[in-house]
Amino acid sequence: MSASNPIELEFSRKYDLNHARQYLRKHQEGPARRLSHWRDVQLARRALKLAGEPGLVLDLPCGAGRFWPMLCEQPNRAIFAADNSADMLATAHAAQPREVVARINGFCTSAFDIDLGANAVDCIFCIRLLHHIESSAHRLTILREFHRVSRDTVILSLWVDGNYKAWKRRRLEARRAAEGRVSENQNRFIVTRSAIEKEFGQAGFNVIGHFDFLPGYAMWRTYVLRKAG
Repeated sequence: MSASNPIELEFSRKYDLNHARQYLRKHQEGPARRLSHWRDVQLARRALKLAGEPGLVLDLPCGAGRFWPMLCEQPNRAIFAADNSADMLATAHAAQPREVVARINGFCTSAFDIDLGANAVDCIFCIRLLHHIESSAHRLTILREFHRVSRDTVILSLWVDGNYKAWKRRRLEARRAAEGRVSENQNRFIVTRSAIEKEFGQAGFNVIGHFDFLPGYAMWRTYVLRKAG
């Protein structure tokens, strides 16, 4: 664990028990949400395969545990699951199947300062966090902490440019700015592929592959990284 005080960003404070339950329901409501979840799981399986089917995985942030059943598909895999929100962890433990929860070692921690030692896990599995992080310095802090804690690979997702949805969102943001309607609650951000891939290198990772949610259309990209050297 690093000696510095962990950073806390404004968006992370919203995950109380009510919001955690809403988050759980969000991915279960309606055919579009269920299809989106199916695609997320499909890409996660591919990413884990590319990472060599790691035997000890840290799911951070684990949210409501929606990837726990998929992570448990490998019978010999050990799983740590962590989140900054105790309410989110409690919701995950209550919502997921009992046989899945029995294989999860859960704890509260920050991605900025993970409560594990160096090289503690084979792989860090980080889905839907970095699109909340606007600052390059903050992303680098997280990535360097991932480099410290993982002995081999990192799987992460975020919003990138170079697709229709990113182009459309940036047009909308530009129009809002021109009209003086910039949201004070903006907490999701597009990062250019060149910028984030440079940050991966600065943190000590090589990109070994990536998977796009819908190539050319959706902003979501899942990267598989391996520690350099």
